[in-house]
Amino acid sequence: MALTDIEHVARNEDGIATVLGILRQRYGDRFQTGADIRRQHAHTTTYIPNQPPDGVLFAKAADEVQEAVRICAGHRVPVIPFGTGSSLEGHINAPGGGVSIDLSGMNRILSVNTEDLDCTVEPGVTRVELNEYLRDTGLFFPIDPGANASIGGMASTRASGTNAVRYGTMRENVLALSAVMADGTLITTAKRAKKSSAGYDLTRLLVGSEGTLGIITSVTLRLHGIPQAISGGVCPFPSLETACRATIATIQMGVPIARIELVNALGMQSINAYSRLDYPVGPCLFVEFHGSETGVEEQAATFAEIVAEHGGGPFTWTTVAEDRARLWKARHDAYWAGMALRPGAQNLTTDVCVPISRLADCIAETEADIAEMKLVAPIVGHVGDGNFHVMLLIDPDEPDERRRAETFVSRLNMRAIGMDGTCTGEHGVGQGKMSYLAHELGPAVDVMRAVKRALDPLDIMNPGKVVPGVAGQG
Repeated sequence: MALTDIEHVARNEDGIATVLGILRQRYGDRFQTGADIRRQHAHTTTYIPNQPPDGVLFAKAADEVQEAVRICAGHRVPVIPFGTGSSLEGHINAPGGGVSIDLSGMNRILSVNTEDLDCTVEPGVTRVELNEYLRDTGLFFPIDPGANASIGGMASTRASGTNAVRYGTMRENVLALSAVMADGTLITTAKRAKKSSAGYDLTRLLVGSEGTLGIITSVTLRLHGIPQAISGGVCPFPSLETACRATIATIQMGVPIARIELVNALGMQSINAYSRLDYPVGPCLFVEFHGSETGVEEQAATFAEIVAEHGGGPFTWTTVAEDRARLWKARHDAYWAGMALRPGAQNLTTDVCVPISRLADCIAETEADIAEMKLVAPIVGHVGDGNFHVMLLIDPDEPDERRRAETFVSRLNMRAIGMDGTCTGEHGVGQGKMSYLAHELGPAVDVMRAVKRALDPLDIMNPGKVVPGVAGQG
């Protein structure tokens, strides 16, 4: 299936008209139906078509989310949660119209429990806002997907990012959450205890459900102590394969590396040009170590030995905060740097994840595909956990180039699945990855579909996403 073959969701015109009238009367200016606002609350980050909702409610509290969901359920109208709009697979599109609930105004930090190393926040709090608030406590929240995403959105897509190799993903760092279900009921999935054997794990069910089962209204997060010392650096390699082999050796030797990021030659070229830097133009690893002053020195020295064994280097590192900030800003700006490689191009960014032992093979075959299909596509990756991203830059006026790009993405996903990996390590399924779930999980998709129908029998919660064959079946 082509990436633009999104699942059809039937519109309920009468129900939508009724709901728009009710919400407009109830919320006044906090319910908007202008074309620009609606378009901004649908997919804008890659070439998946923009499918705007019919209205946008700017919610301020959980009871407003409950009321809106009950109204929509009563008239069988879709509800699509919105955080910051930074997702990449069409998660916030409204293929059947309906109401987007913008949660950015629900941005209170409800509690910080320093002794327990946790906090509870509303879904609209962004990761940057949270860490700025936590700075004086000596704690931080480590999940860093690059974009300044909202905590609710990060939980919904099971986000991870550059720190995942050491601190895990949202799956490991969400202790509990509250969510409004499809009938308007507000539930809390767990208490703050660090472990529990009480009942089904509804927290993990909702983390990564992408708004298809419920709308998150608060999240309780695991926090970590700010490291005493941090060091980081950039290291060039003669090839992507040697960089991957060095990564594998680092992980297998038990080096507690906090970040280990791969950028290919084209990616380094774009980063240098965009951020005005002079890193070597070739495959590079961006790395960071956390710990005590002696600990980070030992980790850096061990890594330098591994690099030398694999023909890489020189490895230069620093503990100076300003230098490290410049390094990681350049890495986080790789998206914009890539876009600057081909002004006017459409962007198709995709990700896969494989067991780390297969990483070098998967990336090598992927680079060969890029060359064979004559595509412009920098590669970056959170290679410490086998996850990498390909950013395809496509001429919108060249249908054959788009066809080649879609063929490439299909081959990439099937390659990862064939290596016992996954079609998405952190972007989520949304609309763009739906066709690959059956290949990856087989009959388990039928179980997902049964869960969706049980919890959302009217199929109003972000329909047309994640699990195919549900839309219009409620």
